[in-house]
Amino acid sequence: MSLSPRIIRIAAALLIGPDGRTLLVRKRGTEAFMQPGGKIEAHEQPVQALARELEEELGLIIDPAHATYLGPFSAPAANEPGFVVQAELFQLTIDSPVTPAAEIEEVRWIDPTTDGDLSLAPLTRDLILPFYRASMTAIA
Repeated sequence: MSLSPRIIRIAAALLIGPDGRTLLVRKRGTEAFMQPGGKIEAHEQPVQALARELEEELGLIIDPAHATYLGPFSAPAANEPGFVVQAELFQLTIDSPVTPAAEIEEVRWIDPTTDGDLSLAPLTRDLILPFYRASMTAIA
């Protein structure tokens, strides 16, 4: 009997700064950098969860109407073995400062065409950054 992977439903942000770099975060006690965001509560729409998480984790106030929905992305969870992260991904351009708060230990702006010499979560490394790079070349 095969066990289906346990699912963690999250809302995640592809945050793009004015210089085109993207913001990644690292949770306290972990190695991997990932998109900011977090778990979607039972009563929440994904974009509402995203707005709440960005405020809790980064002190960032966003207008959910400015978040562009990019679609669902799924990958093995970086910090929970045996779990799969199912992310509802939104893109936002921001030009306000961010401050790590709650469980976030470190934030890093990286050039999205690189891995920033960081250890990246599977979702970020294998799906989100390649997706963003492809969308950049489509625009260029």
